Amino acid sequence: MENRVFNIKPADRLSNVSEYYFSRKLKEVARMNAEGKDIISLAIGSPDMPPSPETIDTLCNEARKASSHGYQPTVGTPELRQAMAGFYKRWYGVTLDPATEIQPLIGSKEGILHVTLTFVNPGDKVLIPNPGYPTYTAMSRLLGAEIVNYDLKEENEWQPNFEQLEQMDLSGVKLMWTNYPNMPTGANAKRETYKRLVDFALKHNIIIVNDNPYSFILNRDERLSLLQVPGAKECCIEFNSMSKSHNMPGWRVGMLATNQQFIQWILKVKSNVDSGTFRPMQLAAAQAYKNTDDWHKEANIETYARRRKLAEEIMTTLGCTFDPKQVGMFLWGRIPDTYQNVEDLTERVLHEARVFITPGFIFGSNGERYIRISLCAKEEQFEKALQRIKKCITITPKTP
Repeated sequence: MENRVFNIKPADRLSNVSEYYFSRKLKEVARMNAEGKDIISLAIGSPDMPPSPETIDTLCNEARKASSHGYQPTVGTPELRQAMAGFYKRWYGVTLDPATEIQPLIGSKEGILHVTLTFVNPGDKVLIPNPGYPTYTAMSRLLGAEIVNYDLKEENEWQPNFEQLEQMDLSGVKLMWTNYPNMPTGANAKRETYKRLVDFALKHNIIIVNDNPYSFILNRDERLSLLQVPGAKECCIEFNSMSKSHNMPGWRVGMLATNQQFIQWILKVKSNVDSGTFRPMQLAAAQAYKNTDDWHKEANIETYARRRKLAEEIMTTLGCTFDPKQVGMFLWGRIPDTYQNVEDLTERVLHEARVFITPGFIFGSNGERYIRISLCAKEEQFEKALQRIKKCITITPKTP
């Protein structure tokens, strides 16, 4: 036995993905903190404010009930599905049948897995934005799909270039991922973009999956949904998440909305993967969907607006340029031409100013000249980060 070698190899699919950037980088940040370097993180979009008091009270009260701790139906409680339908009607003007056109999720990441498993066979193609959320790419690769990137460019306001899309080889494409308001670029949703996406889907027999968690963050204009477009339910799926809009990232409550047939197919996958969400959490989430307009204004507009001003000052201090019309939970800026690559800047900021910001290359090649600053830190942390950067890094500012 002493001379035997236990030689197990992981599945081949792991060779197609790497450890998530933040998972890897946060280990380094943790080591630096352990050395007493006090790193200020302006990198990750994890809301640092609590949900509404009514949401927390509902969770606590329901958790005390002896009847609350059993397995729950995969389709979610009727209370949660009805609240989700009410949320879409109230804020987007979209009518959804809570029994057949909504599926609660344990977060949107779970939904990305379930939708891909439902519609994509190994070897099928998936259209993924560049830059875009890395999980779209990672999940597709893990499941054996062929990645086909489509460009988002600053000169096109980070919207899809439909003329370019029409010139691509679309044979074998099953899904197209979109994300508006956009992460990482902060580009807002546009009615015209949504209309063209629905037309594109129907023309080419492609399912559009729109990830829509940011429409409440710094968005003073009307909130848009892809499902507002006539015919969208036939060919589109929309994700929404409570992580950003309701300050509930750790709760892992999200949803998808689409037509009844798609829901039934997705449920086949989901029902074999999980056993439902904790009932008190579902009922608390249903309560959160009733948050007042004033709560959303303070939590999602006013607080982030104050932080955004400080983030803009950091961007300007670093010599970066940015679009002041951005919405969402981040600020996206182009680095000065004096830097050969983005990590020359982000690593300098990390190790000299002890501030962690995100290099844009992790979102795709079209993000290689950009950085992203998260607004998920207290104002005093932003002030402290700004002073550190001013002290350590001197760059001639550019006007946004």
